[in-house]
Amino acid sequence: MRIIHLVSTIAFTLAGYNAIAQSAVKYYDEPYRPQFHFTAEKNWLNDPNGLVYYKGTYHLFYQHNPYSRNWGNMHWGHAVSTDLLSWQHKPLAVFPLEGTPDNYKCAAFSGSALVDWNNTSGLQKGKEKTLIAIYTAFGCGQRLVYSNDKGETWKQYDDPVIPVMNNGTMDERDPKVFWHAPIKKWVMVLYIGPDKNEKERGIAFYTSDNLLKWEQKSFLKGLYECPDLFELPVEGSSEKKWVLHGADGGYLLGSFDGYTFTPESEKIKMDLGNNFYAAQSYSDIPKEDGRRIQIGWMNGGHYPDAPFNQQMAFPCVLTLKKFPEGVRVCRNPVAEIKTLYGEKFSTGAKKVPPGTNILSSVTGDALDIQATIQPGNAEECGFVVRKGNYESSGTRISYDVKNKKLNVLGKSIDYTPTGNKIDLRILVDRASVEVFADGGRISVTSNFIPVYTFNGLEFYSKGGEVNVENIDVFRIRSAWEK
Repeated sequence: MRIIHLVSTIAFTLAGYNAIAQSAVKYYDEPYRPQFHFTAEKNWLNDPNGLVYYKGTYHLFYQHNPYSRNWGNMHWGHAVSTDLLSWQHKPLAVFPLEGTPDNYKCAAFSGSALVDWNNTSGLQKGKEKTLIAIYTAFGCGQRLVYSNDKGETWKQYDDPVIPVMNNGTMDERDPKVFWHAPIKKWVMVLYIGPDKNEKERGIAFYTSDNLLKWEQKSFLKGLYECPDLFELPVEGSSEKKWVLHGADGGYLLGSFDGYTFTPESEKIKMDLGNNFYAAQSYSDIPKEDGRRIQIGWMNGGHYPDAPFNQQMAFPCVLTLKKFPEGVRVCRNPVAEIKTLYGEKFSTGAKKVPPGTNILSSVTGDALDIQATIQPGNAEECGFVVRKGNYESSGTRISYDVKNKKLNVLGKSIDYTPTGNKIDLRILVDRASVEVFADGGRISVTSNFIPVYTFNGLEFYSKGGEVNVENIDVFRIRSAWEK
């Protein structure tokens, strides 16, 4: 009776939630609604979950509270896209196992998804390959849901695939699962941290033949929640390295034999901004594409008077490149963004003395700015985005030439330009700025709250003349336009 009642309750709640969501949607023009970053239609959003590609469709699941703009009552929201830009909202996919909105048990925390191409789980029914998501039912172990209709509907597997540990006293969660071809097994990386002894927290590595029964093989101390693990080639060489990262974007480079990760670097930060957390990369991207595509949560944003709360970072491609300090992960926006480009403005080569704004004719609240600059004899140079009609308005992205510092929304980052050329790419949306420098080696993801009527743009120099090789600015159309 409990199961029947729960299924009926879920079906009723789901139908009601989606009827409300679809009844009077205004796509999507609140003053702080991002125009090319993913947001829920309404209420709370956090970690991206279950990023999987199947038959031309990118699935994006996410931590979601369907009842409030505040964190809590964790479900999995669900959206799909064919281009990583325009998203169609789908019904809620994963629910707490029991309880009510006032007293949920086994809430649906973070996890990952995959395609079971060879039906190792035995769960396939029909012609479509089974999509499987493994997630943390908080306090109730690691659980599995599956879909035999390309992700339209999801069924709960009866038993936990990994039961709770130490009678529920362990903090274990956020499984990321992938197929490891050399050992012909599934691999899971899972955060484990005793509640009262955080010095022991880290990542456990499991293997499985069928996704239903798992065996722990090793443990690595030091990283915290929402792990991801993948292999990338090092550009310009025959070398490959594995990347293991945690929720704060800190990553280790190393080797992985399917059972044990062996670090070969110190912990390195993948993103240096104020608002980058719990990023996850897509599984099952076709070989002919070959990209490692990542989406992060832009945590800590503020959206005054908005029906939604929080947003995702823009999808980025991850690569490995060699620099003087060693191999580093580089993040760069997916090329699909070009399909949203509207009007383009280019400066060409110009010398810019102090007091001159060569971008005074450009306006917009959603922009892609690409610049190559030689600092010349200037002391400082940079951009002011979402600029208003008084001197100190707008948000400044600046380069301190003497101290070789890139400054973005309170973050000061070491940056020595290659060949004395400052290489910047800046994505501006209604409530966020993402800065990429030095070919993506530097990534800075940050939220901000502009005056929503301020849409000006400035390039400036201080203390001397700057040599601009070129600045291209593209206005970005709303990805939500119908």
